[in-house]
Amino acid sequence: MRDLTPEDLAALTQWDTPTICNALEEIVPERRGYGYTTQQLVPLDPDLRPICGYARTATIRAAEPPPETATETDAKRTAYYEYVAQPPGPTVVVIQDIDPQPGFGAFWGEVQTNVHKGLGALGGITNGSIRDISDSARGFNLLGGEVGPSHAWVHVVEIDCQVTVHGLTVVTNDIVHADRHGAVMVPRKAVKKIPDAIDLISRREAKIIEAAKASGFDIDKLKAAMAGAKEIH
Repeated sequence: MRDLTPEDLAALTQWDTPTICNALEEIVPERRGYGYTTQQLVPLDPDLRPICGYARTATIRAAEPPPETATETDAKRTAYYEYVAQPPGPTVVVIQDIDPQPGFGAFWGEVQTNVHKGLGALGGITNGSIRDISDSARGFNLLGGEVGPSHAWVHVVEIDCQVTVHGLTVVTNDIVHADRHGAVMVPRKAVKKIPDAIDLISRREAKIIEAAKASGFDIDKLKAAMAGAKEIH
């Protein structure tokens, strides 16, 4: 992680997550079929700009009370916050709801969005439910599996573990890029290569789009534009 700076990650937030996925197809083509969410997530605020940060992971349950004592549960929650706050940052919290029916109770709401934002998290991703849509922290880019009214018996089960949320599998300090489209894990070796890859893809796509918007566009001009795009390096 010493080879990356917060500025390197921040640079990736000028592009949406689909564009980052396009770049990864160019840089690490073997990643084309995995490493990103494959089911729709509900954004707390769809107008927020993309985020990119280091993953903090946990699993939760909500359908039944926690098996620990109240003291043990409080200690685990404190340990979880300490884990979220540890460097490097910025962070993106990825929480897997492991209830048989994910979303029975919401972890994310007004309190948690404000606490996590205060601890340096840019946003969160979960297959569970989210709530307090109007009262949650502004600017906190949260993606949830659904919207629900109650937190039920929501509690942290495991911290600093491998999690899978709608097809996205990450562990601590994996780099996650996310926006209203979903999320993708960015290999560390690819981060600094992404701007150049996006530039190349954009120039190729511009060749085709320009042709498509021009008067007299037809199948022959499309073929010519596609052939011209392939010659761009």
